[in-house]
Amino acid sequence: MPRINDNFLKLQAGYLFPEIGRRVAAFAEANPDAAIIKLGIGDVTEPLPEACRVAMMKAVQDQGKRDTFHGYGPEQGYAWLRDAIVEHDYRARGCDVGADEVFVSDASKCDCANILDILGIGNTVAVTDPVYPVYVDTNVMAGNTGPVLPAGGYEGIVYLPLTAENGFTAALPEQKADVIYLCFPNNPTGAVATKDHLKQWVDYANENGSLILFDAAYEAFVTDPALPRSIYEIDGARSCAIEFRSFSKNAGFTGTRCAFTVVPKDVQGTSADGERVSLHQLWHRRQSTKFNSVSYIVQRGAEAVYTEAGREQTAELVAFYLENARIIRESLREAGYTVFGGVHAPYIWMRTPDGLSSWDYFDKLLGEAHIVGTPGAGFGAAGEGYFRLSAFNSRENVRAACDRIGSKLAV
Repeated sequence: MPRINDNFLKLQAGYLFPEIGRRVAAFAEANPDAAIIKLGIGDVTEPLPEACRVAMMKAVQDQGKRDTFHGYGPEQGYAWLRDAIVEHDYRARGCDVGADEVFVSDASKCDCANILDILGIGNTVAVTDPVYPVYVDTNVMAGNTGPVLPAGGYEGIVYLPLTAENGFTAALPEQKADVIYLCFPNNPTGAVATKDHLKQWVDYANENGSLILFDAAYEAFVTDPALPRSIYEIDGARSCAIEFRSFSKNAGFTGTRCAFTVVPKDVQGTSADGERVSLHQLWHRRQSTKFNSVSYIVQRGAEAVYTEAGREQTAELVAFYLENARIIRESLREAGYTVFGGVHAPYIWMRTPDGLSSWDYFDKLLGEAHIVGTPGAGFGAAGEGYFRLSAFNSRENVRAACDRIGSKLAV
């Protein structure tokens, strides 16, 4: 029989969101008449922008003619999409990013995990706590951690607590970290980082030879022009940071699948014998070997995001979800909850009432109000006592959910 990767056996229970799905399915089966409203997983609900749909339909027609048919695409993505990304997402904000440093992919979640392919075993990894579970779980799978700790988490990972007291923006680690995961606007807390805060991290990384893995999947929700939307708005970031972006939340591509990762040519790592190696070169080799890029049809849809009509339509989508977030945030406060986030992010981070654990509150919210959210403990030990609600749903469902919480679960 083949040997398995024993690191998978260290993983705690199941992945957070399938576990939520299992509990919700069991409740729905036992309560078939319950009108369940899902504000848990960060999946969008509104249709794809018209500009994207039109572009994709035209691309389908292209595939029906020999002279416009497209087979395998370039591993990094088509040049016309990468050029549009650089022009609108980076140069427009004064960022020095080249089109040949952009790698189009099917998901930033996948890229956040797959980036470990080009990093060696033995790096000291730092994550915020609470944190998007993928960062931790994929490091467990790759063998970068020890066993589960009694209080939760894993031996070998440096946890950086996010608390109300520090504004959910972690302090620099006291020890040297080789790889640092940062996510802003933050999932799950909804916090944002200022340029000064990110400058501290960039300086730390350059001084210590660290690599920042910067997840900017929710950057489109930042409405304050003074706040950074890319790590590359910070001087020095090109030499220490890789950035992940997605079309999922700004353009509704969760079911369409398109994202991209920026790997500057300045970012380096070291080999076992101490030689400096380009991470851009390694990532290109990895993608060329393991990935055949995103379909021509989907990339044409993503390109349409950057047209005049596409920009207007995606802005309307983002504004729609931000209004949902405002409604949830203000309704929860009126119901007596302590609430964070939901201003420059589609997530609302709330304290659980009456000292309830986050999973107990999950069961209470589902059982009494028929609403699904996400327990804070699923994001790490420091998430205990908190709960995340998502603004990704229809306006009707959001208002109904807020009414139920106000009438049934007010504090």
